[in-house]
Amino acid sequence: MLNLIGTYECKVDAKGRLALPMGLRKQLGDITDEGFVLKRSVFQPCLELYPMSEWNNVMQQVGKLNRFKQKNNEFIRRFSAGVKPVDIDSSGRVQIAKDLVAFANIDKEVVVSSAINIIEIWDKELYEKAVNPDDMDFAALAEEVMGNEDDNDIS
Repeated sequence: MLNLIGTYECKVDAKGRLALPMGLRKQLGDITDEGFVLKRSVFQPCLELYPMSEWNNVMQQVGKLNRFKQKNNEFIRRFSAGVKPVDIDSSGRVQIAKDLVAFANIDKEVVVSSAINIIEIWDKELYEKAVNPDDMDFAALAEEVMGNEDDNDIS
């Protein structure tokens, strides 16, 4: 499994091109040749960049859904909204489509952040609000999510 590390401040040019930071490109290595999928995040106003192998893993799970259940069809439709295949060009840039730029409120300043096996692309201000919310106790969240040793196999 891919395990990306790092958070980087970057700029998107007027044409919607984002130069991926060298630190991430080095971690991706030969995976960059396989291509990527860029999509809207389900839970946050950001974009998610999936290496093709990671996207294929997600699609295997989605493909198992029973299409004869209305809620499954609705999920697939919304999950797939705005999905775009993208490549990294010879200058290390990814082209972000205008509809995705609008969804994530991307202006010029962005944060590119690793999220284990995918890369999140955020408007810088929205990223700062998401990681430093005034009303969240991160210690309590960490304990709730990771603190039960019976549910997690973490040493």
